[in-house]
Parts: sequence; C-alpha cells; structure tokens
Amino acid sequence: MLLLAARTTGTAATLQRVAVVAFAVVVFGLVFELVRRRALMERYALLWLLAAVLLVVLAAWRGLLTSISSDLHIYTPVNALFAAGFVFVVALLLHFSMVISRLSEQNKALAQRLALLDERVAERGSGDPPGNAPVPIDSSSRAAGER
Repeated sequence: MLLLAARTTGTAATLQRVAVVAFAVVVFGLVFELVRRRALMERYALLWLLAAVLLVVLAAWRGLLTSISSDLHIYTPVNALFAAGFVFVVALLLHFSMVISRLSEQNKALAQRLALLDERVAERGSGDPPGNAPVPIDSSSRAAGER
C-alpha cells in the first residue's frame, strides 16, 4: 500500500513538472509570435522569455526549488515559488509604472510644443483668413506658386 502511494505521488509530481514545462513552451511560442507580429516589443519579450526559462529550470532541476526554499527558510517549495512569482509581478509593475511616468512626461511636453506651434501659426495667419489672401500678379511670385 505504501509503495502504491509513493508511486502515485511520484507520478503526480512528474505530471506537474511536464505541465510546467509545457506551459513554459507555450509562453515561449506566444512571446515569439507576438514579437513576430510586432505586438510586443523585444525589450519586454526578454522579460517574459526569462520567466519561461526560469520555469523550465525549476521544473527540470528536481531539488532546486526545495533547496532554495530551505535556504530561505520557507516552509514549502510551493510557497517559495509563489514568493518568486510575487516578486516578478511587483518588479514588472514597477517597470511599467516607470515607463508610464516617462511617457506621461513626454506626452505633456509634446502637447505644450504643439500648443506653441498652433499659437505661432495663428499669429502668422491672423492678418488674413486662409483662402482670402490677395494673389500677387508679378512673374516671380507666379513661378514660386507653380512649384
């Protein structure tokens, strides 16, 4: 009976490892396809590829997660994996917050530059409304208008 329980536990662990590797392969394929279609930039793809490689390493190296969790004094390896995932998500959120902050500043600067350009265009065209400007008759201005 004890042998059957050990065999079932080993089979379940093997199936879990195979499922994790299959999930990592799907993530690899999805990231490559998104990069190929230009839906995901390469610099963000590297982060996801790194996470997939880490999953494969943890799934393939049987005792790595156990030794890491015991070194960090974490009770179970699953909790260590959860903690690593949490750290990854927090790092990802921090990175995207920095990107959004930079883009917000660039957007503000661009809007200000556009407002200044609109003001300059309005100042230059304030004398005559567009389309009502007198057309000069001399040949030099005709040649410039025909170009």
